[in-house]
Amino acid sequence: MNETVRPRLNRTNYKADAKAPVRIVHLGLGAFHRAHQAWYTNEVDAAHQWGIAAFTGRSPEAANILSRQDGLYTLIQRSGQRDTWQVIESIVEANDGANLARLTELVGAKTTAIITLTLTEAAYYLSAEGGLNFEAAPVATDLEILRRNWSIGGTGTGARETPSTPVARLVVALEARRKAGAGPIALVSCDNLTANGTVARRTVSDLAQAVSPKLGEWIAQNVSFVDTSIDRITPRTTAAELEWVAENCGFEDASPVVTEPFHSWVLSGDFPAGRPRWEEASAQFVEDIEPYENRKLWLLNGSHSLLAYAGQQRGHRTVAEAMADPECAKWMEALWDEAQAHLPAELNIAGYRAALRERFSNARIADNLARIAMDGSSKLPIRAIPVLRAEREAGRDGFASARPVAAWIAFLQSAQAAGNEINDAGVAKLNKALSLSGREKTKALVGLLDASLAEDESLLDLIEGLVPMHMAENVGTHQGSKNARDIV
Repeated sequence: MNETVRPRLNRTNYKADAKAPVRIVHLGLGAFHRAHQAWYTNEVDAAHQWGIAAFTGRSPEAANILSRQDGLYTLIQRSGQRDTWQVIESIVEANDGANLARLTELVGAKTTAIITLTLTEAAYYLSAEGGLNFEAAPVATDLEILRRNWSIGGTGTGARETPSTPVARLVVALEARRKAGAGPIALVSCDNLTANGTVARRTVSDLAQAVSPKLGEWIAQNVSFVDTSIDRITPRTTAAELEWVAENCGFEDASPVVTEPFHSWVLSGDFPAGRPRWEEASAQFVEDIEPYENRKLWLLNGSHSLLAYAGQQRGHRTVAEAMADPECAKWMEALWDEAQAHLPAELNIAGYRAALRERFSNARIADNLARIAMDGSSKLPIRAIPVLRAEREAGRDGFASARPVAAWIAFLQSAQAAGNEINDAGVAKLNKALSLSGREKTKALVGLLDASLAEDESLLDLIEGLVPMHMAENVGTHQGSKNARDIV
């Protein structure tokens, strides 16, 4: 029997409309961008006026695959009952992130109105003060590259080395725009961290000022840094999704994306060169984004981290599996109760919580806890620590918001005992803390999340009481937990 030969997804085989002109440049080509910002743009750009040129981060592989499909890919929306699909046309170029010549050409073009980012917190190389950490080796190296090679505050006589950090590449691209006289532009951070636009402003401005005060001044006057709150669960694509597309869509797609039906995008800031009408796909434009950020970080992301650490210790693999565990669900609700006390009532917290329960319980979205557990030392300070600190300041113990910290410590100790690699950008500091014992270890680990809380002896007592119940060997009991109590 002959196997069915299906055409490869591309604009010829799919009969897609003509490519839109590039008006948006994106750094960080990955599944989330394709399920979120690219989807929003695709939904509202019927006239095909807002094409996206996307650049990868470390590896060109995603760009190479997508380029062979003319930027097209299948987006699978997976509810608890069924799958639906659509082909996304908004990405019109997929480029290797190291292709700085193309990046500077596009950002320097007057027709480009927006730069969007989906990086990671680690990619910004933040200092303790929230600016750019010039002591980080990649930043120091890139600073010298910019001074030597790109005529930014230096001679520009060296061979054109390519800087490795996204912030340095942005500085080079913005210098090209300044020299071209292409006018103001919006830079929209879609990163999962608090005040993401402010973080982008600080780091980009710090580096620009260090290499050229003239460029730093131009950025201050011409670049609008937009804050956003983003939300759409997008698990890793597996071979099953490739097979699903082949069987259900009539073509072969080497780069589909699977996501949930839910989507949210809240933005705050100016777009001096225009933007797509994303609000037609339910994006919200607000004056004050902080409450929306906090709602998402404390409720969705905070409980994600709790489930990631406590759930894995209880033998669960996915968010849905952890949600089906009554203990995990109880801990999550208690965490939400504490967070809700510090959020404005007008944000419809009850409705948001109900939506999260439904989303987390969707067993057809395989949102792996191991993925969520990565980089806990940088995630917990923005997901759990603010609520814990607020509870302590309000005169309460913060029992529920201390649990993610305790579960994280138990998770780290279990990994260390089993000889498993800790997947965290701060692994060197974690290993140093884990080499200590007793109270010193607890204090060091908490101190990596929040230095002031590490000095709170009663909180350390509470955390040390919670850790044993989250050790894998103690799952199902509360033995050894001197401060444990049931949370209803």
